[in-house]
Amino acid sequence: MSDLIKKAQDFATTEHQRINHVRKYSNQPYQTHLAAVAKLVASVTDDEEMIAAAWLHDTVEDTPATLGDIEQAFGTSIAEMVEELTDVSKPSDGNRATRKEIDRQHLAQASKRSKTIKLADLIHNGVDIVNHDKKFARTFLQEMQALLDVLADGDVTLLKRARNLILKSSKNLHIDPSAQRHIEPVYNAEIIFPGLTDKHFKNKYLQLFTARDIAESLLSFDSDICINKANRAFNYYRQGVASIRINGRVQGFVKQQGLKGEVCGDSMHHYTVDQVISSTAGLSDVIHVLTRHDYCFVSAFGEVTAVITREDINKPQVRMWLFGLVTMIETGLTALIEKVYPDDSWVEVMSEGRMQKTKSIWLERKRRNLHCKLIDCLQFSDKAGIIITDKDSLLQLGFKTGKQAKKVIKELESLRNHLAHSQDIVSHDWAQIARLVNRISEKGE
Repeated sequence: MSDLIKKAQDFATTEHQRINHVRKYSNQPYQTHLAAVAKLVASVTDDEEMIAAAWLHDTVEDTPATLGDIEQAFGTSIAEMVEELTDVSKPSDGNRATRKEIDRQHLAQASKRSKTIKLADLIHNGVDIVNHDKKFARTFLQEMQALLDVLADGDVTLLKRARNLILKSSKNLHIDPSAQRHIEPVYNAEIIFPGLTDKHFKNKYLQLFTARDIAESLLSFDSDICINKANRAFNYYRQGVASIRINGRVQGFVKQQGLKGEVCGDSMHHYTVDQVISSTAGLSDVIHVLTRHDYCFVSAFGEVTAVITREDINKPQVRMWLFGLVTMIETGLTALIEKVYPDDSWVEVMSEGRMQKTKSIWLERKRRNLHCKLIDCLQFSDKAGIIITDKDSLLQLGFKTGKQAKKVIKELESLRNHLAHSQDIVSHDWAQIARLVNRISEKGE
């Protein structure tokens, strides 16, 4: 194994382990998938950069690492492949089918190298899904078939293997992968986010705060300004990024860390298609962009004028918005418990110690003449503990095992506590925030 591939393996493994990322069906460490994809790519090429990119292909979508981190660690060539393999659609672009088409068109413009990696990714994911989730396999095979239409310039051997997988799996499942099929929801949105299935309330809540509410004004330089003058401006305004103008029009951006040459134009980066949002875009779009990029650029009247970084997610507006989402989930859990365990029958599945704690809180509130039900005195984790005792409820929430549910609830509880105590949620909870917003984008489809 070359030094470059070993470095990519270590980087990807560390980033996925940092968030305890595991495979959905086997619960194995996520790097088992990365290793399988890299092995498939290595079976058809000895291109070290491709094999390294195979290890890194999910890092930007699934972990706190950004494309900027990949570029800094591995250079432009590998970062470009990872960018081509990273979805660009945003929650506001529409339902799952619409977003998948946007991502398909993005992949259609990718290099042959990236398409080969994507074929390896589809093959390994396809085998896993077909073996463990025959219901979702019907949807996945349809989406995989659509992707193969734009992956024809990828490696011939892997392309043939992917097509054979679709044919064999479709035959075994008695389906036509080319047929249009309704996309199943990932979970019951009415339970997870009560209220967000009401279109009027949903639109009002998701647009409660927008990009312009948290964006900061962006420095702007002409492309021919010398880098010494730009550095002085960066230091004075305590900013790390600025837009670059060519003939009076903003054409790209420059980072202070990346300044080189004599003038700013020598270091200019072009905006990617998924890096710029309108000033009226919701916070879900902002977080989606920042999951992939170091900077989310904001446009007004057709020109980039402002920027948002992850540090801006600590602002009060975002914290309020996120706390509301977590509260909706807790409200949904309460409603589900009352449905599954009517008349407080849930007390039978509570441990004696936790039940005593709940009753003491309830009695204290009664003493203070605060009307509440016993269930209202349960802790967030207690509610989760009750729900995971009911298999049907787990399935409604999109979990196959109680262990999966406990992990997600623990993450949400951590996020809620950090929000409530004004702690840094970006450092502690970025992966949880990204997944929470992703769940919003999947609702009701």
